[in-house]
Amino acid sequence: MSDEEKTPNPVDIHVGSRVRLRRLLLGLSQDKLGEELGVTFQQVQKYERGANRIGSSRLFRISQVLDVPVGFFFEGLESGVATGFAEGDQTPLVDDFINSSEGVALASAFAKIKEAKVRRQVLELVRALADGKKK
Repeated sequence: MSDEEKTPNPVDIHVGSRVRLRRLLLGLSQDKLGEELGVTFQQVQKYERGANRIGSSRLFRISQVLDVPVGFFFEGLESGVATGFAEGDQTPLVDDFINSSEGVALASAFAKIKEAKVRRQVLELVRALADGKKK
């Protein structure tokens, strides 16, 4: 097997990271998701890393268990991802964020804020904190 065959496809990595994000937002363990799908938690880990490709029928079942449309797993995916990341693409940054426990906690808490004005204020606060660190 060549090195190219061992490297996960960027689309599989993206879909897997979206599975992980949704699972964590729902507070499900890999064990519990695996149980619902009839697979081991190790298999769920491989799906989430993109090491194993998720078949269409399995992805459909995952969407049911995680209560999202199948399209959710492809959100943020651009045509350039299939061959690699375009210059200036923020996908690696976003993937790192949603694959961290802090990122998931922040996204989960932010999603609970209903008022648009408050959401904008939180965003402005985060930007100010990030800019302050650079100085």
